[in-house]
Amino acid sequence: MGRIPDETIEQVLAATDIVDLVGSYLPLKRSGSNFKANCPFHNEKTPSFMVNPARQSYHCFGCGEGGSAIGFVMAYENLPFPDAVKKLASRSGVLIQEEAYDPEADRRRKSRSRLIEVHNAAARFMHEQLLTSPDAQHARDYLKSRGYGKEMAERWTVGWMPDNPDVFLNWAREKKFTGRELVNCDLAGQKDEHRASAGLYVRFRGRLMFPIHNDYGDIIAFSGRQLRHDPNTGKYINSRETPLFKKSKVFFALDKARRNMTKDKFALLCEGQIDVIACHESGISSAIATLGTACTPDHARLLKRYTNDVIICFDADAAGFKAADKAFTILSPEGMHIRMVAMPEGQDPDSLIKRDGAEAFRKLVTEAREYFTVKIEHEVATRDLSSIRERATLANELAALVAYVGDKMTKEALINQISTRLGIGAEELRGEVVTAEKQQARSKLYENRQQRKDNTSDATPRVATPVNGSVAYLCRLALTSQQAQEWLGEQLESLTDPLDSLAGGSILRHILSQLPDPNNTAAIQTYITSLEPDDQLALRNTLVGETPENPVRAAEETTAMLVSTHFQNKEASIRARLREPNLGPEEMVALMNQATELQDILKNLQQRFIR
Repeated sequence: MGRIPDETIEQVLAATDIVDLVGSYLPLKRSGSNFKANCPFHNEKTPSFMVNPARQSYHCFGCGEGGSAIGFVMAYENLPFPDAVKKLASRSGVLIQEEAYDPEADRRRKSRSRLIEVHNAAARFMHEQLLTSPDAQHARDYLKSRGYGKEMAERWTVGWMPDNPDVFLNWAREKKFTGRELVNCDLAGQKDEHRASAGLYVRFRGRLMFPIHNDYGDIIAFSGRQLRHDPNTGKYINSRETPLFKKSKVFFALDKARRNMTKDKFALLCEGQIDVIACHESGISSAIATLGTACTPDHARLLKRYTNDVIICFDADAAGFKAADKAFTILSPEGMHIRMVAMPEGQDPDSLIKRDGAEAFRKLVTEAREYFTVKIEHEVATRDLSSIRERATLANELAALVAYVGDKMTKEALINQISTRLGIGAEELRGEVVTAEKQQARSKLYENRQQRKDNTSDATPRVATPVNGSVAYLCRLALTSQQAQEWLGEQLESLTDPLDSLAGGSILRHILSQLPDPNNTAAIQTYITSLEPDDQLALRNTLVGETPENPVRAAEETTAMLVSTHFQNKEASIRARLREPNLGPEEMVALMNQATELQDILKNLQQRFIR
C-alpha cells in the first residue's frame, strides 16, 4: 500500500466540512461562532468539546483531544490514518491515488488481510462440517431442538468444530495456513510455548461455532457453544483477543443490525448469541449482544454511531437485572435513552419466541418502558419494603444509578418518582444522588490513573513537544494570518539564533520554510498532519486561542520581545563570565567586545525589524 499524497489529503479535508462530519456522530449545538457537544472521548456532564468551522478543527478543553476531520475519525472509530482518509474520501467523493510504496504498511495490511482470510475460510470449513459430517449429527439435532434448521445455519454461517483435531489441522495444511496464523487467529494454540516441535492443540473442539463479524462484515473471531456438558469449560467460549478482535469493542450481529437500528431508531441489547439470532429470525433485526463481557465505554461509543436509544432485553432474574444495571451505568453517561423489556420470569427471547410466538415477543419490545420503571417494579415485587432499612438500602442503590444520568431534568424527575414510590423524602434522596456522583467521580479518576499506568507498558503516551509561550503564539500567527506569516518569514534571519535557544523554535522555523497557506484551512490541517505526532499535538494546542485583530502588529511586538529577551540573556551571561576570577586579558577583552556588540544590538533592536 502506497503513501497518500499530501495533495490528496488536502482535497479530502477541503471537501469535508468538520461540522457536518462531527454532527453525524454527535448532537452539536451552536456556541457563538463554534459548535459544542459533550466530549465523546471522556465522560463529562458540561460540554467542553468544541468544533471550530473557521479552522476546520475540534478541541476538547476537558481531555485535550483535538485535531482535524481526519483526526476525529481516527480517534472516534479507532482507525489508522490511511483508513480514516479513505473513509472521508469515500464520504466526499474524492478519488484516492497512492504513491511511494511503503513496505512496512504493506506488510501490516497483508497480515491483517491474511488473518481475515483464515477466519473466513475456517468459518466455511466448520459450516460445511455442520451440514455434512456424520460426526456432527448431535450438533444438527441440537439446532433442530431449538427450532432451527439448515436455512438459519446458512444465514448465520453456523458451524461445528470437529472433536478430532487432526481433521481441522489437516484441512489447514491443505489450505497452506501456517501454525503461526492459526495461533494468531486463536483457532489453535501451542502445546508447549518453549518447544515448537510439541505441536498444536485445536481450540473450540466439539462446539457449535458462531462467527463474529466486525461492523463492516469481516469475520474476526468465533464464539463456540458447548454441546456436551463439561464442567471444566464454560457453556460459551469466545476467541481470545487478537490483532483483529477486541471484545470490548465488538457486538455480536452489529453488522446485520446497524442499518435496522437507524430505521427502527433503537438497538435491542440481548444477553447471548442465540437470543440475538432468535430475534433476527423473528423479524426484530436491531438485536445485538456483547461477547462474554459487560458493556464498556467503547461499546457505548460504537453504539452511538447508529442510535441514541437502547432497549435492554435481559433475563428477569437477579443476574439479569445486575447485568442490566451495569449496562445502564455505561450507556446512560453517554447520553443514551434506556428502556427495558419486562421479560416473564424464567424466559429469554429465544424461549419466549418458541413458547408464545414472534408476535408476542415483538409486542413486549414495542411496550418496553423506561428503565427505572421496570427496575423499581422488579425490586418492589422481590423485596420486603415494609422494612425501613430495606427501603433505605434500595433507595441508596437507586440513587447510585440515578447519579449516572447526565440530563438534570431527567435526574430530577427520577428522584421525584423514586421518592414517591418508596415513600421517602425527595431531599434526602437528592443528597444520596450527590454523594453517589462524588464517589463515581473519585472512582473514575482512580480508573483513569490506573489505565494510564497500564498503558505505559503497551505504548508511549502522546506528549506534546514543549514550546515556549512566545514561540507558540508566533506559530499561531503564522498559521492563521497570511500577512503575519509573510512578515515573520522576512525576519527569519534575525530569529535564527533566538529560536535555536527556545523550546519549539524548530517548529516555527519549519512553518516558515514550508509556508502552508493560512487562508486554506485544508492546507493548514494537511501541513499539521505531516508532522511528527508530538509536534502535531503541540501545534494543535497553539491553535486553540483566537487570532488578534492586527496579527502583524502582534507578530512585531512578540518578535521584538522574544529577540530582546534572547540578547539580554546572552549579555547577562557574558557579564557573569566577566566576573569570574582568573580571566586572562585576551579572554576578558573578547568578552567585553561581545558585551558592547550586544548592547548596540539591543539599542537598535527596533530598527532591525522590517516595517
